[in-house]
This record gives sequence, C-alpha cells and structure tokens, in this order.
Amino acid sequence: MKHDTIVNQPVIETERLILRAIRRSDAGNLSLFGADERVARMTRNIPHPMPPGAVETFIGAALAEDRVEDIWVMDGSATGLGEFLGLIGLEQMDRNQSEVGYWVVPAFWNSGLASEAVRGLIAANPHQDQTMFASVFQDNPASARVLTNAGFEYLGDAETFSVARESTVPTWTYLKRLD
Repeated sequence: MKHDTIVNQPVIETERLILRAIRRSDAGNLSLFGADERVARMTRNIPHPMPPGAVETFIGAALAEDRVEDIWVMDGSATGLGEFLGLIGLEQMDRNQSEVGYWVVPAFWNSGLASEAVRGLIAANPHQDQTMFASVFQDNPASARVLTNAGFEYLGDAETFSVARESTVPTWTYLKRLD
C-alpha cells in the first residue's frame, strides 16, 4: 500500500475555490490538462508533448519535504465547478520574496478563477513574503490582466525559455509589495 506524503502547506479558501496541496491522485487530471498544447505553450516548464514520467516527477517534487515551491490545485468541487481547474504555485526566493505562477484548464479560461486564486494566495501570504513577483508571456495578455487586477505593478520586460515552445519568449514582469 502506498501512502501520500502529508505536505505542510495551508489550504486556502476563496469564494469559488479551495486551493489545496497537490496529491498523487491528481496525476490523471494533470496528465490530461498539462498535455494540452494551449496550456503547455503558456508555461515555462511544461513540455509538449508530455514525456512519460513527467507528471509523476512533478508531483514527487511538489510533495518533497525540501521543495522550494508550494503547488496548490485550484479545486472547485465544493461549488460544483470540478475538482481540478488548474494549478497555482509559489516559489520561494531569498529575502522574503516568492514568485507566483499559475495556469487554468482551458474550459475555465476568462472565468476569473486565476484572478481569484492569485488574490487568495496574496491574502493568505503563506510564505510571509514582503514581495511577490510574477512574469507572463507577452502573447498572453489575459494573464497580465490577472496580475494587474490583483494589484501587481508592471516592472519591465524580460525573456525566459519555454520548454514547450523550445525557444526564448518575451515576458512582462510584475511585482506586488505586501508589507
């Protein structure tokens, strides 16, 4: 019998969502939605096509005691929206700073769920951050609106590598001061 690791990570409740730690039982949904090229192309680190073992490796890293990023599932089952609506992560940096990253399953794009999840994460501030950063690809203005709607300020242009695109992609970088 295999047991899930208990992750020391708070549950965060919003109006429509419960942000909960990822579980091994999320592998099927993560494989399905993470393999969607529309999702993968808007992230830095989801490969497309998804290689065998990638989801299990991702979940294992998210459950590790020495992880540097907390990953929450956007779970809307309590409000009838579905158990797996996307992911939101908070990667720890130095000096009380973290970087926010998120994606939503395509059926729920433009529904306000990403904005709700980001606002919930800011309100909970589980890492006790003074500053949160985020960056989005410049060809994804909807994600930029999520950040500005949550009070993030535009910091500047940059670029990052996208595994799914196999290329460097221009980004917009944002920050939110929490002190």
